[in-house]
Amino acid sequence: MHDGSRILVVDDAETTRQTISRMLEAGGFAVETASSGPEALECLARANGSFDLVLSDVTMPGMTGIDLAYEIRDRYPSVPIAIVSGDVSELERAIIGRADVPFIKKPFHAESLYSAVREAIRRHPDRATGQ
Repeated sequence: MHDGSRILVVDDAETTRQTISRMLEAGGFAVETASSGPEALECLARANGSFDLVLSDVTMPGMTGIDLAYEIRDRYPSVPIAIVSGDVSELERAIIGRADVPFIKKPFHAESLYSAVREAIRRHPDRATGQ
């Protein structure tokens, strides 16, 4: 199942961040974590944006996952982003839809997470055209 993809998991809840990380690692993904939007941007800067996907929670203090997605798009347009949340308002769903960012609803099983992650990477415009 290993495909070598490098995923940055961003969630302010430590338990959730660890659970998602363990699931992805068990699926053969290389995982790094961040507990906030600013920390995620620091990770991306250190890595020169060399992640295959940023998987972020929506609701985080200071910088939401949606704000983070826009920042990543501006700074690292070749890095795909997916949003994960268990409780998303209709307004947040509309914003996520307008941002054209894949949404993964919690709770999820490992196989559905793997599938959603692969799809988010595959459907990113830079990945789809082979850039």
